[in-house]
Amino acid sequence: MTTAKTLAELLSEASAQINSDSARLDAEILLAHALQKPRSHLFAWPEKIPTPAQQARFLALAKQRAAGQPVAYLTGHQEFWSMDLHITPDVLIPRPETELLVELALQRLHKQAQVAELGTGSGAIALALASERPAWAITATDISQAALDVARRNAHRLGRSITWCHGNWCHALPAQKYDLIISNPPYIAENDSHLKQGDICFEPEQALSSGPTGLTDIQTIATTAVKFLKPGAWLQLEHGYNQQSDVTRILEQAGYQNIETQQDLAGHPRVTSGKIAL
Repeated sequence: MTTAKTLAELLSEASAQINSDSARLDAEILLAHALQKPRSHLFAWPEKIPTPAQQARFLALAKQRAAGQPVAYLTGHQEFWSMDLHITPDVLIPRPETELLVELALQRLHKQAQVAELGTGSGAIALALASERPAWAITATDISQAALDVARRNAHRLGRSITWCHGNWCHALPAQKYDLIISNPPYIAENDSHLKQGDICFEPEQALSSGPTGLTDIQTIATTAVKFLKPGAWLQLEHGYNQQSDVTRILEQAGYQNIETQQDLAGHPRVTSGKIAL
């Protein structure tokens, strides 16, 4: 029989078992999820003893987290751009640095526009844009039908209208021209040791790795997007911290102009954009 413990005791023990840079936060999120309460409840009632079912639920979640399972997959939720997104192991977990893609898109376009997101996953980027620019016509693609199902569920829950297309990169797009094409494609080299470490090893590999150098999908997008962009329109790509020069070269060779790179909050080159000539 499991010994009854207070919320404070459960948090302390779970934090010690979880091998993570954010072990205490992970434990708090999982306990709040098990209790179906906000995290503030844990701080307001640290001496409260949960029910046996709640405690068992939390201990099971903490054990899975200690084995490396990402918190977002355990709770089924991840915040992005102040939106609560439904997340499953079929999609990449949205990361804070990807919000830079959204910020730059909002700076570039203000009026009504045609925008496409390639490889939407959970729909995070497309839904963030739709929340800020409801007049935009946004199309989002993914090669994974399971990922599109997650994205559609998020759009329905958030009340956002997006056109979803199943297929690979630009090949899935309707035959029209866009003011902006945006993507956070896979950009990790297929033999990179990071794919076997930490949370990332639980995420879908097709959303993470791209060929021997990590640049295969970026190359494909850059060369095919040219036909789908209006004169003066932009292609905007997230990439690895050490890929700025390679992505710049790829865009130059594909004929883009005004190529520029922005850094994320950690100071790493993160998004490189190129413009179609007028």
